[in-house]
Amino acid sequence: MSQTSAPTEQAGSKLSFRRYQEGDTQFRRWQEQIFKASRSYKCPTYVQSTPPCQGSCPSGEDIRGYLAIARGIEKPPAGMSWQEYAWRRLTEANPFPAVMGRVCPAPCESGCNRNEVEDHVGINSVEHFLGEYAIANKLGFIKPKLQTGKKVAVIGGGPAGLSAAYQLAMKGHEVTIFDEHAALGGMMRYGIPGFRTPRDVLDAEIQRILDLGVKVHLKCRIGTDVTLNQIQKDYTAVFLGLGAQSGRALPIPDSAAPNVVTATAFLKAFNDGRLQHVGKRVVVVGGGDTSIDVATVARRLGHIQNAMPTDIEKAIAGRMAQDVADISAKQGADVTLTSVFGIDKMQANKHEIEQAEAEGIRILGSYAPLGLVRGADGRATALRIIRCEAKFVGPKLEIKHIPGTEQDIEADLIVSAIGQAVDFTGLEEFDNGKGAVSADKNNQVAGKPGTFAGGDVLRPHLLTSAIGHGAIAADGIDRFLKGEELEKRPKVDVHSFDMLRKLVIEKGWEIEENHQPMRGTDSSKVGVHNYENRSDRYVIPHDKLFLGHFQYVPRNKRKVITLDRQSALGNFAERLEALDEAGAVAEAKRCMSCGMCFECDNCVVYCPQAAVYKVKKNISSTGRYVATDYAKCIGCHICADVCPSGYIQMGLGE
Repeated sequence: MSQTSAPTEQAGSKLSFRRYQEGDTQFRRWQEQIFKASRSYKCPTYVQSTPPCQGSCPSGEDIRGYLAIARGIEKPPAGMSWQEYAWRRLTEANPFPAVMGRVCPAPCESGCNRNEVEDHVGINSVEHFLGEYAIANKLGFIKPKLQTGKKVAVIGGGPAGLSAAYQLAMKGHEVTIFDEHAALGGMMRYGIPGFRTPRDVLDAEIQRILDLGVKVHLKCRIGTDVTLNQIQKDYTAVFLGLGAQSGRALPIPDSAAPNVVTATAFLKAFNDGRLQHVGKRVVVVGGGDTSIDVATVARRLGHIQNAMPTDIEKAIAGRMAQDVADISAKQGADVTLTSVFGIDKMQANKHEIEQAEAEGIRILGSYAPLGLVRGADGRATALRIIRCEAKFVGPKLEIKHIPGTEQDIEADLIVSAIGQAVDFTGLEEFDNGKGAVSADKNNQVAGKPGTFAGGDVLRPHLLTSAIGHGAIAADGIDRFLKGEELEKRPKVDVHSFDMLRKLVIEKGWEIEENHQPMRGTDSSKVGVHNYENRSDRYVIPHDKLFLGHFQYVPRNKRKVITLDRQSALGNFAERLEALDEAGAVAEAKRCMSCGMCFECDNCVVYCPQAAVYKVKKNISSTGRYVATDYAKCIGCHICADVCPSGYIQMGLGE
């Protein structure tokens, strides 16, 4: 029982911290009030919360929403397939489901509450399925009827720039993308090899955005080919999505040599078709670079203890060392991959390491580059390495060399895959001195109203992070173009399911505007009966669910093709196969719908007072399935105890 200090007493009197004095007749526990009173003090309220999968998704997809559609809980409009309806819900946040379904490391799955039952839901595999369905059925985005005439320049056609362009075009603005490459896609095209993101898939998802009327200027670099001043004259707002496509040299003295290249240069040459031969012996230094541990994205929520490995954990564009090694092995080279971290601490997961070794790639963990061994022509003939101990002290990586452990690895080609940098040539005014751009919570550049940024220019991270940055910036640009003040972003910044909007559109509700203090009601139309949406500030943890409701159901896993040393040669076919429709639906049904009703009927069945009832079909909707009769409710909290999703909470009446 909590204690509160007693009222101030006269000087010299003995202090008392007792809550009640002798002779008090008040009840000490609210439960006693509930069971002895003629009315209830604590009644159930239906609280929509953000599920941890969505809270862990950097692009803020409505994951629970499209899984509910896939499992049949939320019905599509007449004449629309459930696959299209789910895809449209998904792409409200992320226009690249077929790409992200292949390469995103799925922090949503690491944060999934079902990890505490047996294994996470295969969210990424359902996204993959929906992306494939949309391409096969030639689905496109619906262009808005109202056009604002406002013009926005997007500098950079990578995931951040394309995401911003998509969101702005959907808001009715005129968008032009400027990109220095011959094709759009940024790191999705030039940083990831085609056997991870098939180019026809990438092209299809980019074309949908262009079909909204987005204009493109390729092979055009802002800052050199066109000045920033000219862009600012021609456009009302600007989005900076420059990306970080400049590689970092090896951290050794005199690292320049004709046959020492960065991973970004290597992969761009390969993806351009210019890389014909890598040499017989290739040494790749990396294993980490920009692939920041994605588990921190999901586990920042701090409650998942038993997260299971995802299908393609840490398979992001930043995993350049692994991609360079894979490509070199497929071209018949003898490949050695070195990392300052031990093999068990490398960014690639266990499955990726096993595949690499199966293809004949030698991995040396806990080794740091020390210097180059050169021939008479100045070319490097070997990389000198030394055993080391590496650890993070705060954000800084400290590497301690172990004397006497030096060795040389012969090489025809040495590739540095230790990170990326932004090229600010011609745009130096945006460099904050740390190789990045400084921006506020709306992604507006500090001190430059109307200029926004996103992606690796803010912080190199996941492709889906860049997509999320683009969407946030688009919201800010939209408000800027309307002359509105930029609002504070919500604590949980995601694309939330809007039940009230759905009721208004689909059920014809006319929810009255209310100017009086809100009180619990089951008759007034100022709001939905005992419902509250906390999605903007609350992520529901597993200990708020009734996990006992869920039986053990194994995950429907995608097939991952593993090659050996011989079959890997020249094999650039995709290794990840999508689920079929039955598998995608079965996987969606494993979702526990955290923070939202999934119509299990537990509360109706177990209520001893018959106070919980199903609402009439003409006013029911997703999340609007049951309600409570206050005249019957005694506040026994059984409905909350047996609610598997944590949607029912005891709070009304406090």
